Amino acid sequence: MAFRRERTQLTELIERAREVLSPLGYKWHEQDKYFRGPKGGRLRFTYLERDADADAYQGHSYTRLYPEEMGTFPSEAPIKKLQATLRSGNSVPCQMKGTCNPGGPGHQWVKARYKLDGRPNQIIRQDFEFENPFTKKKIPKTRVFIPSRVGDNQFLGDDYVANLFQVGSSQLVRAWLEGDWDVIEGAFFDGWHPARHVVRPFEIPKDWLRIRSMDWGFARPFSVGWWAVVSEPHQTESGRLPRGCLVRYREWYGAASPSVGLRLTAEQVAEGIKHREAGETIASAVLDPSAFAQDGGPSIAERMATTHKVFFRPADNKRVSQKGAISGWDAVRTRLKGDEDGPMLAVFSTCVDTIRTLPVLQHDPLRPEDLDTEGEDHAADEIRYACLSRPWIPRTVTQEKGKTLGDRLSLNDMWKAQRPAEKRI
Repeated sequence: MAFRRERTQLTELIERAREVLSPLGYKWHEQDKYFRGPKGGRLRFTYLERDADADAYQGHSYTRLYPEEMGTFPSEAPIKKLQATLRSGNSVPCQMKGTCNPGGPGHQWVKARYKLDGRPNQIIRQDFEFENPFTKKKIPKTRVFIPSRVGDNQFLGDDYVANLFQVGSSQLVRAWLEGDWDVIEGAFFDGWHPARHVVRPFEIPKDWLRIRSMDWGFARPFSVGWWAVVSEPHQTESGRLPRGCLVRYREWYGAASPSVGLRLTAEQVAEGIKHREAGETIASAVLDPSAFAQDGGPSIAERMATTHKVFFRPADNKRVSQKGAISGWDAVRTRLKGDEDGPMLAVFSTCVDTIRTLPVLQHDPLRPEDLDTEGEDHAADEIRYACLSRPWIPRTVTQEKGKTLGDRLSLNDMWKAQRPAEKRI
């Protein structure tokens, strides 16, 4: 069975299959979208628009699975479900062979599955061993990544390579020409730079304010972040952290695998939070507003507060700007950019899931000002809550250090700033 994320993506694949299979005697059945061979073999084509669409194939038997462009799947969950259909009663060897390119909503899980850090240009082999719980027999399995670049395809000439250079994006050219999985095309947070924003852990001064932010998840991952607010400029190996900078010094990312949650109860999560911040004083904590909803019983936030005294207040959930107000994503970008004194948001190098997920997030194709929620956006949402809980406005070129806001702005400037954007003349 060959499958893709969307129906329209199957068109070219089917046409290419016609060219190859028709001369071999295979007949195409349009209604059910499959080829039948002269000896009864079948090649089915399908699409999985939603992850739950994979459930329709439970109980089926296939000897081959061909996922095309795996990076278009936000989660590996549907592909893993279909792997359960690889079976044969006639001892025919079963395999899954897929294709993928850098980028797309599934970039991160594909990169993690095949261990593609460091721009590998070599075959990567992973050997696994599973035990049958009934027979206790050891079952070996192998996963192989075979890199293929434009230069490896003898049918693609110089003209095709020249066309790639005209796409206008140096990141995309690198990703396609070199097979570089460390390059992110169209990143939502294009201001993120590890050398600038990732710092080696240091001892947090006792007088720095500490806050907590959280994005709730059960079937999907939850994310908890602990932040320290720099009270006086602090020098690190990576650079200077200005006064007011938010430093993410700890995180707890509740994921069993990318986009799959730990399925912990509110009480279990609260216990974990309490254990991790033992001995600390948390001055403020914000949580995903949906966790305060009451549906026939106490809310998630109430259960955490009641059982383990882990308290939150509802976070500001503005994602994009409305009527001139600063949006959550603007708040994150503004802090990442910082000013001439340094970044206003930094992350300890131990916060691996933030460092892993934040740079690869993409724009929503239907709403470019927003984040594509099909990506692994849980840490990003939680960071947005933290940034909106501590608003920061950068100095402009005309604003001088040491002056109050009233000194820096004229009355006319303040009047313009308060008027709704659509009413300005």
